[in-house]
Amino acid sequence: MTLALFDRLEQLRLIPIVTIDDARHAEPLADALVRGGLPCAEVTFRTDAAARAIRAMTQRGNLLVGAGTVLLVDQVKVALDAGAQFVVTPGLHPKVVNYCLERSIPIAPGVATATDIAWALDRGLRVVKFFPAEALGGSRGLKALCAAYPMMRFIPTGGIHLSCVREYLRMPEVLACGGSWLASADLYASGDYDAVARVVREAVSLVRHDGAS
Repeated sequence: MTLALFDRLEQLRLIPIVTIDDARHAEPLADALVRGGLPCAEVTFRTDAAARAIRAMTQRGNLLVGAGTVLLVDQVKVALDAGAQFVVTPGLHPKVVNYCLERSIPIAPGVATATDIAWALDRGLRVVKFFPAEALGGSRGLKALCAAYPMMRFIPTGGIHLSCVREYLRMPEVLACGGSWLASADLYASGDYDAVARVVREAVSLVRHDGAS
C-alpha cells in the first residue's frame, strides 16, 4: 500500500496543499482539483474542519486524500477514521512516525537537516517532506542534501510557486512537490471554484510540457 501510494503521487508530481475553514468547501474544491487534472489533496490539520473536509473528499472515491500538518497521534486516528490515505508532518514527530510505521500507514515526515534525514533513514523511511523548502535554500539547498542521501526521495513543500516548481521537479530525488498556491482559499473564497481548476490545469500543463512528469 505504501509503495503504491507514493508511486501514484510520483505520477501526479504535484500535491495541492489545502487548508479548509468550512467543510462545505470540500466537495466543490475536490471537484475543481479533479477537473484541473490533479485528483489528490493534502488537507492540513490547521482548522477544526479538517476531518470533515477529508471525509467529504474521500467519499467521492476519485481522489487521493492525505492529512497534513499532523502533530499528534490522536490527529492520525481522526484522519484515518475520516478516510485519509496518507499522513504528512511538518517535522520529525517520533510518536506520530512510530505509530504510523507500526501500522503500515504511509507517512512523509518533514525534514530540514541531514540529521533529520538520518533519523528517518534509521526508521526505514525512504520518502520525506523537505520543509519549508524555499526558506531552506530552495532547490539549491535540497540538491546539497541530496548529494549525501541519494537513496531518499523528497516532497519539497513550503513557499513553492509555479515560477520555481520546475527546478525541484527536474531533480531525480524529488518525488513530487506540495503547493498551497494550487488551492489557495483566496481563489475560491467567493465560490469561484473554476479559478482553482484553472490554476491547477495551468500547473499540470507546465509540468507535463516541461517533461518533469
